[in-house]
Amino acid sequence: MTNKTIFGLVAVLVVLVVGWQSFFIVSQTQRAIVLQFGAVVRNDVNPGLHFKMPFVQEARIFEGRLLTLESTTQRYLTLEQKALMVDSYAKWRITDVQRYYTATSGIRANAEDRLSRQLESGLRDQFARRTLNEVVSGERDQLMADMTSILNENAQREMGIEVLDVRVKAIDLPREVNLSVFERMSTEREREAQELRARGRELGEGVRADADRQSQVILAQAFREAEEIRGDGDAQAASIYAESFGQDNEFYSFWRSLQAYRESFASKNDLLVLDPDSEFFRYMQGTERR
Repeated sequence: MTNKTIFGLVAVLVVLVVGWQSFFIVSQTQRAIVLQFGAVVRNDVNPGLHFKMPFVQEARIFEGRLLTLESTTQRYLTLEQKALMVDSYAKWRITDVQRYYTATSGIRANAEDRLSRQLESGLRDQFARRTLNEVVSGERDQLMADMTSILNENAQREMGIEVLDVRVKAIDLPREVNLSVFERMSTEREREAQELRARGRELGEGVRADADRQSQVILAQAFREAEEIRGDGDAQAASIYAESFGQDNEFYSFWRSLQAYRESFASKNDLLVLDPDSEFFRYMQGTERR
């Protein structure tokens, strides 16, 4: 390989390197600035293909889309000094690229660290102004709107960042408070359950007592009606018997004697010691006695 060839290859390589260092591309979703020896010489470069001085100027490109800052769960105190564990996040994007680069050196972690501290401080102040009921339900939307406005104003002034939204995802009680609340709720529910059981037992006793009373009344009425019916039946039977036996007194006496014989000699072990001429045996001795 000749010197001329080597020189040509080196020249081509230099041209390629210079060309590579002279141009940069900014997409629609990016923001860019051009630095010269660390100082900003071109701010907020539009999307497209751009030229810069090779080895002298440097293009810094940043994400221009909406970004999310996930805040760690923090402990805040309400107006009545009640502790809450709050989980939140913020939506932000770069609006002033030069200010953003100057404030954060173009490092996203630096920007989010500063933004996170401001978010935490702002939320602590917002929670300290409100009661537990207000931050949970009553003024939660207003709290997030106020926090968005305050954080956006500070972030734009200090870092060239626009904060579009701040959201409180979850508000919980601390673990130790959760346990005490659970125990208190459990105690209250147990007390209510005991009251309900006692009321149920009381109502049950009343129902059973009323049922027993009604049962006794019904049985007494049934017994009375049965006795009345039985008495009426006995009276009718006695009347029929009297009317029947009154038609023949001798037959009635004979029938009563037969009944007496049957009852007296119902068992083989029955024994009577009587005079054979007793009136009791009159119907066993022949018709001449009649």
